[in-house]
Amino acid sequence: MLRRPLLFILALAVAAVASADASSATVPAQGQSPQVQSPQGQSPLMSRDEVTRILAGNRQIVSPRGIDETVKVRIGGIDQWLSIRGKDRRNPILLFLHGGPASPAMPESYTFQTPWEDYFTVVQWDQRGAGKTYAANTEQAMAPGMTVDGMTDDAAQVVQYLRQRYDKQKVFLLGHSWGTVLGVHLAQLHPDWFYAYISVGQVVNGHRNEELGYAFALHEATAQGNDKAVSELQAIAPYPGTKLTIDRVGVRSQWEMYYGGLAYGRHDFQFEGDAEELSPDYSKQDLDAIGKGSLFSLNHLLPALLSADFDHVTHFECPVIVYVGQHDYTTAHELTEKWFGDIHAPSKRLVMFADSAHMIMQEQPGRFLTHLVTDALPLAQKAGDAAPVEVTRDQ
Repeated sequence: MLRRPLLFILALAVAAVASADASSATVPAQGQSPQVQSPQGQSPLMSRDEVTRILAGNRQIVSPRGIDETVKVRIGGIDQWLSIRGKDRRNPILLFLHGGPASPAMPESYTFQTPWEDYFTVVQWDQRGAGKTYAANTEQAMAPGMTVDGMTDDAAQVVQYLRQRYDKQKVFLLGHSWGTVLGVHLAQLHPDWFYAYISVGQVVNGHRNEELGYAFALHEATAQGNDKAVSELQAIAPYPGTKLTIDRVGVRSQWEMYYGGLAYGRHDFQFEGDAEELSPDYSKQDLDAIGKGSLFSLNHLLPALLSADFDHVTHFECPVIVYVGQHDYTTAHELTEKWFGDIHAPSKRLVMFADSAHMIMQEQPGRFLTHLVTDALPLAQKAGDAAPVEVTRDQ
């Protein structure tokens, strides 16, 4: 559902209008000439620019058939940004539809995506109202397309651009959280474009999801004797009720996150915020745009997100792969499991990740990669849309 909890989004928005320059932020390092003086006896310090330069150099794609581009494309009447990365252009394309709304995956993708690029050409798209795309346009220009239909059309144009530019008949479509709303619509409209629809943190029914997330948070708070949490959650009962405001969703989201419904075993989302601050793919201006874009997008899209209902959207004409975090209550895993059971598709597979909640790519990156390679890649290999595998010798 909301890949970033609402209170986290609000905090980002406050930070976004602050005037502090992130380039002066410092982190410990070894063997560098610091631009910022460190306290006596502590490790030298590096600027954000130095850290991002090192990270970018470490993941630079140098293979002759590689692709490493960040491009601005005219989509839906506005400028929209894509990151396109892969070690071999003969590999299939995987388009990542990020969550939110307006929570771009591009700035933290360096923490999990690099090994994917051995097998796929991975496309991160900052959607209308998100990240780099928000920074590149006025709110007035973006507003007319800030609907599910408008953004699904944007996504279709992105797919068409990729198919034509890289001469691909089909691509993989991966939706995460809010991105699954667009993903389901797009897979329904154009199944012939996709080797598979890959669902991660599927939005099935917005109203029921709020009910289950609230019940989970209240149960955990009661069981652990957290009087503050119980009091705040009871204050918004009955939940979700008939009038669901950002403030009320924020209370549910805060405590659901605190009890591991977003990232299993974690009380907050700081790990991703920290990763974004050091992103080699994002400038200070881009980082500032995350919070601003989130608030702008929520004002347009929150009602559509909370009213989403795919309970009866179960017929697909392309393969469907569903990845579920066993502890996910950001998009309640029970709803996804039931939905999967009702799906009719040329083929379907569900994988339950035992040590994950909603952020499976970051929580179990090795297992996630293994399943992409074993569950999805063979669908492209059968069509001849993949680089040759390694030569092996057994003795």
